[in-house]
Amino acid sequence: MPARPLVLYPDPRLRLPAPPVTSFDEALRAFAGDLLDTLLSVSALGLTGPHVGAPVRLTIIRAALDLAPRVYVNPELVFASPETARHREGSVSMPGVDEEVERPARVRVRFCDLDGAAHEAEEEGFAAACLQHEIDQLDGVFWIERLSRLKRERVLKRYAKAAATARRG
Repeated sequence: MPARPLVLYPDPRLRLPAPPVTSFDEALRAFAGDLLDTLLSVSALGLTGPHVGAPVRLTIIRAALDLAPRVYVNPELVFASPETARHREGSVSMPGVDEEVERPARVRVRFCDLDGAAHEAEEEGFAAACLQHEIDQLDGVFWIERLSRLKRERVLKRYAKAAATARRG
């Protein structure tokens, strides 16, 4: 299955909520295969349908490069701890920049697998941050929206500089 091209910030498709998946069929499995190939080809820790321009509420996450990827269809947070943690986040759709983001330290998420079977999972630490980051993306919330205005402006300046450098070199 082919890797798909990434959508880059500030593409407006990154701000659109992905509608829920209603058909758990071969087309969904094929899309998940393409998304997995894309995730592996760019060495990402997480990827969503919107990252490749597809309005599909599906994410694949591997909270560490040595972990097996896990598919979440229609994921939704059902619990977030009051305790928070900070982790560095970035996006394949905004390469070259990252920043610390504060999020709940533990979460419980409800989701389906590729066959439509319902599941719940609890995660903590960096894995919890990854889930929240990708669910935000599926909701049309790009990760920099979780930053203060000042940090967001700094990230945008660093991104513009990195993009200009990439175009020249």
